[in-house]
Amino acid sequence: MARNEAFDWMNIAVATMALGAESASVIGLRAAKASEGGPKAAAEAWRMYSEKLASFAELQTRFLAGSLGATPLGTAQATLKHYRGKVAANRRRLRQP
Repeated sequence: MARNEAFDWMNIAVATMALGAESASVIGLRAAKASEGGPKAAAEAWRMYSEKLASFAELQTRFLAGSLGATPLGTAQATLKHYRGKVAANRRRLRQP
């Protein structure tokens, strides 16, 4: 493995850890919303479920179409970019009053 490739994979590891931390913050925001109960909490629970299915289907489609990348590194980078965008959008939305 070339030095630059090793560095790229270390960046993937760091980005994966960051995604984990970002996801944990979204989980906390969603738990707070769920604790309020009522129709908004139920809608958020359904949204969470449906988003996960849609995101998985989108990634599978991109993978099968060959648009996630030509190498394992490219695929990992594209996958992380996909999920980090989804998590960031949820964090922004859930932080709104």
